[in-house]
Amino acid sequence: MPDKLNFLFLGDIIGRPGRAALRKFLPLLMDKYSPAFVVANAENAAGGVGITEDVGRELLLSVDVLTSGNHVWDKKEGVAYLDQEPRLMRPANYPPGSPGKGSFVLQNKNGWKAAVLNLQGRVFMEPIDCPFRVGAEEVRKLRVVTPLIIVDFHAEATSEKQALGWYLDGKVTAVIGTHTHVPTADERILPQGTAYITDAGMVGGFNSVIGMRRDQALARFLTSRPQRFEPGKEGLFFCAVSVEVEIATGKALSIRREIFSEG
Repeated sequence: MPDKLNFLFLGDIIGRPGRAALRKFLPLLMDKYSPAFVVANAENAAGGVGITEDVGRELLLSVDVLTSGNHVWDKKEGVAYLDQEPRLMRPANYPPGSPGKGSFVLQNKNGWKAAVLNLQGRVFMEPIDCPFRVGAEEVRKLRVVTPLIIVDFHAEATSEKQALGWYLDGKVTAVIGTHTHVPTADERILPQGTAYITDAGMVGGFNSVIGMRRDQALARFLTSRPQRFEPGKEGLFFCAVSVEVEIATGKALSIRREIFSEG
């Protein structure tokens, strides 16, 4: 079994433009890093909100595990798909009995296992179960299986994301933030060996407002009235992080941002 591996984590995939950006730019990083597996947040992959079975199947041809967040419930078909496809997760801190599961364990023929855990924040978001307490309990269970644990923390507040990073430092391989669709420049290895970044960014339309059409976003801010949002189709934007891991300990050795744009 090798001593180290790389994995890729892709920011939130936004509708059809995001899926086009994935097809265009992911092969470049596959060639560069030869990752053992790829994780992507897919809660906005179908029409800009939610996910469907067809879109999930399309993404799983290129990506190994799909995480999500608050928008995973926005399409009825996607909610049913959560119970059908274990590689598509919803945040683990939704109440017991919610469709789907909050974690998934990858098993490789070379002998290693890697767990992906999905959590959702509560600051400026839905008042669901505590991500810190639920996260700690889920990590405790997963560490019985493998020390290599990647956490997608789908949250709004940067302070909440940073706090969870410190809380889980040394207990997980990486805490990677999603939800805001804006990549941050604070990637680092925390003192106890956990890779951290506040937000991985997005995979979607480049000339947009967090992946959505500019005119629709402007109408919402200028009028303060409800507005339908659709994915921005001008240009392509692709954000990802690559993490190198020591397999035996699950400790991260490096984390690097990768951003491509075409527009």
